[in-house]
Amino acid sequence: MKRTTRMLLIAVVTICGLLFLQIQNSAAESTLDTVKKRGYLNCIIGNSFSGFYTVDKNGKWSGFDIDIGRSVAAAVFGDKDKVKFKSVQWAQSFTSIKSGAGDLLSKGMTWTLSRDTSQGLDFLDTYFYDGQGFMVRKDLGIKSALELKGATVCVLTGTSSELNLTDFNRINNLGLKPVVFDDAAVRNAAFFNNNCDCITNDRSGLAAARSAADNPKDYVVLPETISKEALSFAVRQNDSAWANVVKWTFAALLEAEELGITSKNIDEIRKTTKNPIIKRFLGLEGDLHKGLGLKPDWAYQVIKQVGNYAEVYDRNLGLNTPLALDRKGTLNELWTRGGLLYSKSFR
Repeated sequence: MKRTTRMLLIAVVTICGLLFLQIQNSAAESTLDTVKKRGYLNCIIGNSFSGFYTVDKNGKWSGFDIDIGRSVAAAVFGDKDKVKFKSVQWAQSFTSIKSGAGDLLSKGMTWTLSRDTSQGLDFLDTYFYDGQGFMVRKDLGIKSALELKGATVCVLTGTSSELNLTDFNRINNLGLKPVVFDDAAVRNAAFFNNNCDCITNDRSGLAAARSAADNPKDYVVLPETISKEALSFAVRQNDSAWANVVKWTFAALLEAEELGITSKNIDEIRKTTKNPIIKRFLGLEGDLHKGLGLKPDWAYQVIKQVGNYAEVYDRNLGLNTPLALDRKGTLNELWTRGGLLYSKSFR
């Protein structure tokens, strides 16, 4: 009887040990390993944000955040199309990453302290510096947000925009009346149907909404910027191997622009360059790729297939797009031109 009990106890301990090791190994597996095994990347985006993520009638996505996802796919697989975009409401943004349903969150999300520390995410880099503003109908004759006393304001619920609106209202004692929505398209429609006196969002979002209006010239964005909005991408917390891949992929977009490398000239530069910095960057010498778990030409694939930061910006937000956001003189310029963007050292 004692022997049977002892053997049963040993069996239980053994099984528990195996289960523990299985859980430990599962927890230790990086998202990078998971993505490689799956064969594609899952990128979490929103429903529609012109210039950042929109889908056409054929189901093809385009936008700044879309190009972030494609850049990471190009780095990991050498194929920018090995990514699937999952559109979720704002409320599901964080849980999608924590649950493993998404590998990368890139949807015009502002990097805040509470999101960084309490949502199970690690924010990595800011790819677009923005700020919150207000848009009104031009025929109202309003010249300043401080003239909005008692106004109804269309705002997306659960966002930093809602919190910023509350702070601005309290500080200036304006008696603003928020009208909240959980879908950006519904919020925009409500404003353009005159269900709110004004709409508040990041200024890039206001430009996107205005560009989609039937008569964009009927609306004006007021001059005040009431917040700092660092639009950033994020991954699951405490997964440094995957975080390294994502943040250095973004760094590659900036590094290429700094070096004057574009999707059009990269092949010629790759053939002829004698510059050791460019050689390291393109994987022609050195072994920087090993630390990322990628192939030597990963950065080449990113720039060749997606372009550098300037190409991504101009294609989605620049002066020849409906948003027509002039990058010149803004924080979204490279550090060499007075902006806040610069790549960390590839060495």
